[in-house]
Amino acid sequence: MLDEALKSQLKELFQKLDRSVTLRCESGEHSARTELREMLNAVAAQSEWIQITEAPGENGARFALLADGEETGVVFQGVPGGHEFSSLVLAILQAGGAALRLDQGLQQVVRSFDEPLRFETFVSLDCHNCPDVVQTLNSFAFLNPQISNVMIDGALFPEWVADRRIQGVPAVYLNGQPFSNGKIDASQIVDKLLAQTKRKASAPAEVSGPARIYDVAIIGGGPAGVAAAVYSARKGLKVAVIADRIGGQVRDTLGIENLISIPRTTGPELSAVLTEQLQSHGVDVRSGLRVNALRDGETKVIELNTGEILEARTVIIASGAKWRELNVPGEKENIGSGVAFCPHCDGPFFKGKDVAVVGGGNSGVEAALDLAGIVKSVHVIEFGPRLNADQTLLDRLARTENIRVTTSAQTTEVLAADGKVVGLAYKDRDTDAERKLTLDGVFVQIGLIPNSAFVKGLLEMNRMGEIIVDEKCRTNVPGVFACGDVTTTPYKQIAIAVGEGAKASLAAFEHLMKLPQPALSDAI
Repeated sequence: MLDEALKSQLKELFQKLDRSVTLRCESGEHSARTELREMLNAVAAQSEWIQITEAPGENGARFALLADGEETGVVFQGVPGGHEFSSLVLAILQAGGAALRLDQGLQQVVRSFDEPLRFETFVSLDCHNCPDVVQTLNSFAFLNPQISNVMIDGALFPEWVADRRIQGVPAVYLNGQPFSNGKIDASQIVDKLLAQTKRKASAPAEVSGPARIYDVAIIGGGPAGVAAAVYSARKGLKVAVIADRIGGQVRDTLGIENLISIPRTTGPELSAVLTEQLQSHGVDVRSGLRVNALRDGETKVIELNTGEILEARTVIIASGAKWRELNVPGEKENIGSGVAFCPHCDGPFFKGKDVAVVGGGNSGVEAALDLAGIVKSVHVIEFGPRLNADQTLLDRLARTENIRVTTSAQTTEVLAADGKVVGLAYKDRDTDAERKLTLDGVFVQIGLIPNSAFVKGLLEMNRMGEIIVDEKCRTNVPGVFACGDVTTTPYKQIAIAVGEGAKASLAAFEHLMKLPQPALSDAI
């Protein structure tokens, strides 16, 4: 089950263990029991710190992790192969003493919950978003004995899936009730828990401590934010990056082939490189966090969702934007498996195939025209009675033979089979007739939503919520800069975001140089 190369990697990783880890399997029957035990035996054989025991139970495909004989609250129900193998390995390392991948402020908030929080996370082993959710909730369980998380492989327990009418993964339940569906990060989970328990985060003194004033605080960890951080750090400034996750939206892009100097990479790979660059430049990285508000003053005040307060002499907002989603069944769970948002990035992967573009505005028609030269056919689906693109685009559309248009159509579901998109269902709004298209991919082009709500009322924005910036990324508030997809800068591309991030950093440094010298870091 494990090849020699993987065994060698596990042996090296498990050298970090400094306490015993027990995999306690239930003794019941299940068709996957033999496969599970073979996997666990192979994993346990790579370290003397790992042992397998058996306990009475009804589910032969279920096992729990114990640390030095104590319950951790981490349970796997199914065979954690595929993308979830990384969840198993990380759980063993953390049970064995490895540090958790959570910000200290976030850890304090998780430890503060004093009521039972029993999570169940339904996954598919083919889902690339599921491990992030499983690993986050496992970390919560390691931190707080009141929290537990059970990973459940939906394919092995179809009756559970049917009973709960689950249509997409990851599907998270809390204390038996639906909690979330689809991609969700640590900061969002904490926010939902605080809301449900009607509590307010309050960071303890050992986390917030005496106020540290940064020269530059960067809100956002995507390409623009990381570029701004690296450029600022190389000027000798005290730099902090606050982000829900490093990589931002890029992490969800499985194939990147248009980033100059890098022939091909993936979102996760690029995000890992960005993380490494931040670490190598000594940037104070606060990931898994969200900014609630920004206040202006002699120093800028940043309020975090953990209750902490940070201060900085300049702030660069690089919080990006998120694609406006259809919010229909089959969409979130198939992102990266046929559902895409960027035709420039993902279009080449559909060469010679049939795709749909949902959205008939400028972005939708532009996407269809871009894709038409790559794919076999494009079907544009528009909710309204007519396309709303510029006439020049409509003229080009009319001359393109492999594009078909359907208007007055409400998308109702993205259809998938065997882990990939196979079609799209929509309702004819004129007749109420339900129709289906056979497709290989669906590109959602119904606009972007800038992540700018936390500065509403402070910074000038356009009607779309984009922060208005000048040629030096300056906002209407002195000392506050913005770059990347959250701004009015046209063309939302990685290469452009990187350049804008560098520009914002240089503009912030220029601003700092005009302030009294004590405002600069002692390192300058």
